[in-house]
Formats: sequence, structure tokens, C-alpha cells
Amino acid sequence: MLKLLLSLIFLIPLCFMEYTWWMVQCFMFLLTFIFMFTNMFSTFFSNLSYFMGCDVLSYGLILLSFWICVLMVMASESVYRMRNYEGFFIFMILVLLILLFCTFSVTNMFGFYLFFESSLIPTLFLILGWGYQPERLQAGVYLLFYTLLASLPLLVGVFYLNNLFGSLYFSLLVNLSGAGSLLYLCLVGAFLVKMPMFLVHLWLPKAHVEAPVAGSMIVAGVLLKLGGYGLLRVFKVLVSSGLGAYFIWISISLVGGFLVSLICLRQTDVKALIAYSSVAHMGIVLGGLMTMTYWGFCGSLTLMIAHGLCSSGLFCLANISYERMGSRSLLVNKGLMNFMPSMALWWFLSSSCNMAAPPSLNLLSEISLLNSLVGWSWTSMLALSLLSFFSAAYTLYLYSYSQHGKMYSGGYACCMGYIREYLVLFLHWIPLNLLILKSELTMIWL
Repeated sequence: MLKLLLSLIFLIPLCFMEYTWWMVQCFMFLLTFIFMFTNMFSTFFSNLSYFMGCDVLSYGLILLSFWICVLMVMASESVYRMRNYEGFFIFMILVLLILLFCTFSVTNMFGFYLFFESSLIPTLFLILGWGYQPERLQAGVYLLFYTLLASLPLLVGVFYLNNLFGSLYFSLLVNLSGAGSLLYLCLVGAFLVKMPMFLVHLWLPKAHVEAPVAGSMIVAGVLLKLGGYGLLRVFKVLVSSGLGAYFIWISISLVGGFLVSLICLRQTDVKALIAYSSVAHMGIVLGGLMTMTYWGFCGSLTLMIAHGLCSSGLFCLANISYERMGSRSLLVNKGLMNFMPSMALWWFLSSSCNMAAPPSLNLLSEISLLNSLVGWSWTSMLALSLLSFFSAAYTLYLYSYSQHGKMYSGGYACCMGYIREYLVLFLHWIPLNLLILKSELTMIWL
């Protein structure tokens, strides 16, 4: 693990040299494939170094971080073309990748907290530095304060655990049956905001709408997964202390997912619609996690990876349309099928993955999450049926409104799409649909 970390750190000087944008990207691809072929298919920490290790839980999410960061560089070519501080931009992406790599691979609870919080800083720089509207300052403040306020109690909880167990190594933290509800809230609260759970999700649409394409991709692709990963790690400690509270989280996330789906149906901004759909998806993840069942655990991990790829691809598509039309409004982005017919295919493929059509990884994960939630209580069937119906409804709304209809006449000066853009979309879609053939990694790993 340390060799990968050092390789990433040694990439930093390359960022500030002339004409090395694509070179850094190629090296990141190389490191992704090196990591992909390290075998970590056990539930124990393997590849241990001084403070890092990797098990199946980390493996998928580290790979996702690498993949999304490489595609971010690829999708943000306009920053390079406009000479918009491109050296500093790619440096920020690299720092973010290093922090995410450390977050997922660290074996110590305090180290996890440290990197979990640090990943906020480069994200903030990406939003403030390369965002589109002046409101990005407000979005940055929202992001910062929501996340920081919720995670300060987590720090106190981590120190309490250290006092209790004498160690913060993940494998040595055992069941904490007599823990009070205050400690439970401290350890879970930060992750619920980061996921984000309905009611504490307001920072997410703001951050997405104001962020550049790279910012949106990393927030949707990886930063939302930090919450789920944290819960998976902490649950071993809290497995019996919060049993009374599980129904609260499950009901909030299911009802919230349904309400957010309704909010999606009245969005006119493409990016805001995709951002709200992320909240609905992470609601299902949270519901499945909180059932504390095997199906729920595996399904939530799978949906985190699937949603990371799918949502990131949709943000790429939204950005491609934005670069052509100069607007993200659905009123302007109409009839795109007329002058970007090939791109309409990718819109269709990404949208169908978003509503869990076979053979995407989303389908596998949603089936297993439905299984866990209905097994937990059959009354959840009502909310789940509404949720799945409306998620298909808003995805169809997004696709049909953007691709069909009368074309905006100012949009004629437009090219079909670069090979680079098709490649980015292809690299989002292929793992999403091929991983289902090798789903033991995420489904039968316990």
C-alpha cells in the first residue's frame, strides 16, 4: 500500500511542469491497473504497511477512487484548453486522490477520521476555484459547515473508544453493548451527514450545482461513499448499542428517498436533478445498512460502487451538454438527439443504469437491498415500491426532456462530441455492466 502512496506523492512535481497534463493522467491509469491486480480478496487486512492495509471493503472503494479521479482529469479537458490554472487543478485532483486512498486504506480509527476530514479541503478548492457561478462561495460554506459540525462529535467518540479499548486498530474494536445513545449518535452522526441522509442533505445539491465537472464527479463518485464506508467500519462496534434507533434511520431514509424523488420530478436544472437522485440512492443504501443483515451489508457496498460509476457518468453527460449549450436548464437542453445522436445513446445507457435496468450492477445491489428491507419489515414494501417507481419516473423525465422535443435554435453551432468524451462515458459504463459478472467481490465477501 505504501508503494502506491509514494508513487502518487512522486507524481506531484509533474503537475507543475509544462505540457504534462496527459502524462499525469497516463501515470494515474498505470497505478490504477497496478492496484487492480493486487490480490486482496479476503476479509482480513492484507498488504499491511506501517499504518495502511486493505481488505475487500477498502479494495472496491480505493479502485473506485482511482478510476473516478483518472476520468475527472479526462473530463476536465476544458480547464487545460483554457489554461485555467491547469497545473494547480491537476495538483488538487492528485491531493484528493492521495487523501481518499489514505482514508480507505488506513487501519486506524483516528487516521480514518483525519483523512476523512482532510478530503474536504481539496474538494472545497475545486468548488471555489473552478466553479461556475458566484453562489459557489455559499455552496462551499454549506459543504464545510455541515460536514465539520457533524464530525466534531465523531472525534470525541473516537477518543472515547481509544480510552475504552486502549487501541484504535479496526480489528481490535469489539462489540460495545453497553454504550449510551450519546456515543452512538457521536459515532454515527458524521457519516449520516456525509452520505447524506434525508434532512441533512441540503449541502449536496448546492455543492453539485456550483462545482465544476470534476468536483461533481468526485463528490458523487467517492465522497458520498465515505459515509457508507465509515458506517460499515463502525457498525462492528455499535452492532447492539443502537438497536432501538435502527427503525428511525430506516424510516427517515425510505420516506426521504420517496420525497426526494418527488423533488427530482420538478427540477429544471439537469445537475440538480442528478444530485437529488444521489440522495434518493444513498437513502436506499442507508436503509439496507441499518437492517444489519448480510444482504443489506453486501447490497449497500455494491450500490455504493455502482452509484459512484453511474452518477459520475451522468454528471459527465450534463457537462458535455453544458459545454455545447452554455446552460444546464432543461428548457434549453431540449432535442439534443437531433444534433448529438450518438450522445443520445450514452444518455440512454447511463439513464437506464440509473434506474437499475439489467445487466447493470445497480440491479444486483437494489435487489439485495430490497430483500434486506422487506425481510426486516414487510411494511417497508410501500415506501420501497413508491421509491423504485418514482426513481424510474424522474430518470425517464431527465432522458425524454433532454433528448426529445423542439430544439433550441441557438444550439446549432455544435459538434457531435469528441472521442475523449465518448471514451470517458465508455469507461464509466463498461465496469458498471461487466462487474455483475464478477459480483462475488462485493456480494459473497463476508
